[in-house]
Amino acid sequence: MTGSTVRTTYFVRGTVQGVGFRWWTRAQALELGLTGHARNMSDGRVEIVAEGPQEAVEEMGRRLSPTAAPPSGRRRPGHVESCTAVPGEPRGQASGFVEK
Repeated sequence: MTGSTVRTTYFVRGTVQGVGFRWWTRAQALELGLTGHARNMSDGRVEIVAEGPQEAVEEMGRRLSPTAAPPSGRRRPGHVESCTAVPGEPRGQASGFVEK
C-alpha cells in the first residue's frame, strides 16, 4: 500500500486480554505492512500503535472496529466492545510489529 505515513494509537476495550488478541493484531499489522506494537494495559484494554501508509493504518482501524466482519481465515479472537483511535505524529523509529 502506498500513501503518506501516519501513526495512530488504538485503544480496544472488551474481552481482549488472554484470548490471543495481541497475536491476531500482530498478524494483521504485518499483513498490512505496519510497524508498532500491541500491549495489554492494566485497565483491561489493549493499546495498539500502528504506523505506516495511511490506507493501511485506516484498514487496521476497520479490522479492530467492534462492527468488523473479517473474512474467514481472519477471525478475530475475543470480543471488541469499543475501539478509540488517537492520531499521532509518525516517528519512523519502529521496525516490525511486536507484542509487548
